[in-house]
Amino acid sequence: MDRRNTLKVIHFAGTVWFMLCTGFVFILAMWQAGFNWLVIFSLSGYLAFLITLLVSLYLFAIFKGTGKGPDLEKEHPLTNTGSYLLFYVSAPLLGILAGAASMVGESEILPLLSGIALGTLAVTFLTWVIVDPVVSMLEILTPASRRHRLQRLATEKFRREERKRDREEQVKRVFLWQEQDKRRWQEILALDAVKLAELLKVKSIDFEQAEHKAVDIGVRAWQIGGLECMRQLRDKTLELYKERYQNVTITDHISSWWDGIGSWRTPATG
Repeated sequence: MDRRNTLKVIHFAGTVWFMLCTGFVFILAMWQAGFNWLVIFSLSGYLAFLITLLVSLYLFAIFKGTGKGPDLEKEHPLTNTGSYLLFYVSAPLLGILAGAASMVGESEILPLLSGIALGTLAVTFLTWVIVDPVVSMLEILTPASRRHRLQRLATEKFRREERKRDREEQVKRVFLWQEQDKRRWQEILALDAVKLAELLKVKSIDFEQAEHKAVDIGVRAWQIGGLECMRQLRDKTLELYKERYQNVTITDHISSWWDGIGSWRTPATG
């Protein structure tokens, strides 16, 4: 087992021991305050759930989300050493020794267990809440750590800006491709727009034949550029029809003719 996995096992064991001590001190305090066991066990269940949830989130952050890279190790040269990490994860277990030492000469089991539990809580709180933040803060105040920190932040800022520029370039390329496609479709389908404009003038007797021709043109547009190409061709056709036949009422048969071609659907009428 490598050092990292060993530290994880010790940290997990220490955290479980810390949870047990917390629950023991809570139950003991309520019992000494005169609460009956029904109330104690009821409240202990909620406390156990809350502690388990918080500690699970804490262990997830430690084991999964807080891996330190080389840059952070340069900024925290002490707290990344094996000796310090062993001291940090062993804090609840060291609390056993501190609690036992404070109860030397005690022969009764309940006071002895109470002293060990309180020693565990005290040493763990002192290490995790006071000592570690203070040491970490002092580390980043040294010239070398500050220099590495500034370099790391500058590098991260440069990378963020670079990713932003890449995204902007990708968006520009997409818009450029879309404009190129529209111009290409306009050239390819210019004659089809003229044909469709003529088909819109169809009389009822020739309606079925006009529909077949319009479907063929719609399928061709779908094969060339999909739904967007079909929309462009339809809009161009209606625009051309209005220019040529200004005094003729236009009926948009294209939307119904093309219903079912690819993803084209006739707009709902309300």
